[in-house]
Amino acid sequence: MSYDLQMRVYRLLDSEPFFAALSRTIEKRASTSIPTAGVRVNPDTAQFEMLYNPDFFDSLPEEQVLGVLKHEMYHLIFEHVTSRKPEGINHMKWNVAADLAINSHLQGELPDNCCMPGVGPFEDLPLYQTAEWYLANLPQNEEQDGGKGEGNGESGEGEPGDGNFDDHSGWDADGDSPEQQAANQMAKERLKQNMKKAAQAASTASKGWGSISAAMKEEIISRMETKVDWRNVLRYFIKTSQRASRSSSVKRINKRYAYIHPGKKVKRQAKIAIAVDQSGSVSDEMLVAFFSELEKLAKLATFTVIPFDTQVDESLVYEWKKGTSHSAERVMCGGTCFDAPTKYVNDSGDFDGVIILTDMEAPKPKRCKAQRMWMTDQRGASRPYFQTNEKVIAID
Repeated sequence: MSYDLQMRVYRLLDSEPFFAALSRTIEKRASTSIPTAGVRVNPDTAQFEMLYNPDFFDSLPEEQVLGVLKHEMYHLIFEHVTSRKPEGINHMKWNVAADLAINSHLQGELPDNCCMPGVGPFEDLPLYQTAEWYLANLPQNEEQDGGKGEGNGESGEGEPGDGNFDDHSGWDADGDSPEQQAANQMAKERLKQNMKKAAQAASTASKGWGSISAAMKEEIISRMETKVDWRNVLRYFIKTSQRASRSSSVKRINKRYAYIHPGKKVKRQAKIAIAVDQSGSVSDEMLVAFFSELEKLAKLATFTVIPFDTQVDESLVYEWKKGTSHSAERVMCGGTCFDAPTKYVNDSGDFDGVIILTDMEAPKPKRCKAQRMWMTDQRGASRPYFQTNEKVIAID
């Protein structure tokens, strides 16, 4: 094993501050068990690691060694190693699609005969698409054969020069086991933190982000953001807003004073106000998605739907009870004033929580007596008209 990649990484990545910082967090181990190179999650440490064949690297010019290093880092950034393989898809087809997505950004930097959009069997495929897009648009012969040179059967092991120069066999190893799933999740969270540190290093370096394009920089930054499932947040908000209604019951035994005092019967039912912004800038798609989820959650709470623009028309307010359905429709039109639904909720004094569906394009409202949460679109969540410490969740 004459080629020591660890000794060369620093010089190879000197002009790539982001990749250099990220590479330092990935253990690299020489191994003849694979023909080329590959990244995987080590289940014992829950860390990403890179295995490489020193003979393969010794056969490459340095610019291609650098390209392979960046290729492996992109596999981690795009989450190809852990959770993004679609269900029921042939492993070899996914290998080709993943490599096509990455290699678009590494033109002229990789070994010959690598999978490249616009070249050879992929000449009709455009550059810069996602792995999922390439998977859906692979040429017919690639769909049948899993792609040129995908190596030794389902393992996905490639040979130098066969079209897939790195090894993907570790991506699916024990992937369904609870231990591997836990290790994958821990590795992803650690990688996200390491990516944040690498981005900070690149932002302050004299060479900036190196060869990474502005579009790719934006993509990397978006992947570092914590994403939440708005449906889960909505369900959690409703469950945690519910209050208890207690009454005495002789049928229940008092835990502290058995047979001396009656027990307590507790009914838990949240009463939630749903304030719906009627302005035209709130999209129909967002209204439909939100109302569809409310229909599923109606078994947890009683909803009072409050349409509003600059005011609340009480004749349009209605109660959404369990087992019923309501269509998402506009019943008002005009501007937006968040004080209107807030005043309605405060004056009622009967609500446990209020959810406001809006585009966030209005001044900050007065304080609400009930717990308040905002549901909006991606733009409203990232660039709201006002700042608040209350929950603001984007509906995708």
